[in-house]
Amino acid sequence: MGHGGNVIQELTADHREVDELFAQIEALPEADPQRRELADRLTMELIRHSVAEEEHLYPTVRRYVDGGDDLADKELTDHAEAEHLLKELESCRPGDGRFDALILRLKTSVTAHVDDEENQLFPLLADVCSADALEELGERVRSAKRHAPTRPHPSAPDTPPANKLLAPGAGMVDRLRDMLTGRGKQA
Repeated sequence: MGHGGNVIQELTADHREVDELFAQIEALPEADPQRRELADRLTMELIRHSVAEEEHLYPTVRRYVDGGDDLADKELTDHAEAEHLLKELESCRPGDGRFDALILRLKTSVTAHVDDEENQLFPLLADVCSADALEELGERVRSAKRHAPTRPHPSAPDTPPANKLLAPGAGMVDRLRDMLTGRGKQA
């Protein structure tokens, strides 16, 4: 993740990448071990994306979009639901019935969230922010994703300032664990 462009282009590209990961998981046989690897990549991408939105997108929505507090609160609730599902998914293996059930619940949740953002939140944001502001926000989101955690931390704060203070440390620990275990490496 790190596609370039303004914040809407960046996050929309992330959404398509996540769609593709779901499709790859669903295309493999139930017990195929590659499904676990893809689920780990999906988790990493969703967590980085969510952290970046929580640090930069939603505070901007709260500040500039009419009704932004309610919109941001709803998106944060969606993130919390997805993060709990991702945490449950961590302990599942392909072939375990829970794995498929959690992937389906996660896909349903993420698809609804993406639809809300792309059809409601992004147009509202585009109406109130200049092109330069959207570009700058895109750059801040890309930077946040580089330092964000890669594993679910459902108990971690999701609003500023605590999330901005704690996420980089959790991200560093997660990336070290990923490096040591080989998690998220593409074959």
